[in-house]
Amino acid sequence: MRPVGDGLFARVARLCTEAGQAASLTLAHVRSLGELTLPATPAPLVVHVVENPSILALALRRFGSNCPPLVCTSGWPNSAAIQLLRLLADQGAALRYHGDLDGEGIRIAAYVMEKTEAHPWRMTAADYRSAIVRNAHGPRPGRITGAPWDPELAEAMAEHNIAVVEELVADVLLEDLAAAARQQHPSGYA
Repeated sequence: MRPVGDGLFARVARLCTEAGQAASLTLAHVRSLGELTLPATPAPLVVHVVENPSILALALRRFGSNCPPLVCTSGWPNSAAIQLLRLLADQGAALRYHGDLDGEGIRIAAYVMEKTEAHPWRMTAADYRSAIVRNAHGPRPGRITGAPWDPELAEAMAEHNIAVVEELVADVLLEDLAAAARQQHPSGYA
């Protein structure tokens, strides 16, 4: 993400993006915005949000400085992550969230979507079923609660009793990010 502005957040985000690195932001960074504008794009800027740092690492390895905007909550998001996502949404960014398809992951996703303007990204019952066809063995999903965006998801998870962690669908997520990178850099990378 290459926001325009002279505040600490904008400068850190631009420097890290140009270096193909992740920026680890604190609440103080997010509160020290200064002037901030997201890059102009024909459609709203899409910011993908993931739960697990391994997905962020895989995306940075694949796309480097051309990585589409990506935020990692590292599990339950802290105040800085929620504040950042709210700021991005306030600037017109469309937020797309993906997390583990297990009990805790669904609760994290519901929390992120409730606190921000994020929408689910590949987190439907159909996505779950597709993932378990490819990965029929896995840990149990733990305590399953309903997914407000897809009531059928909890039913599917209870029926199959298999968790689908993000790493198991990393290839699918990276392909979505590749499509986003192609839109962002049509003559460039991905």
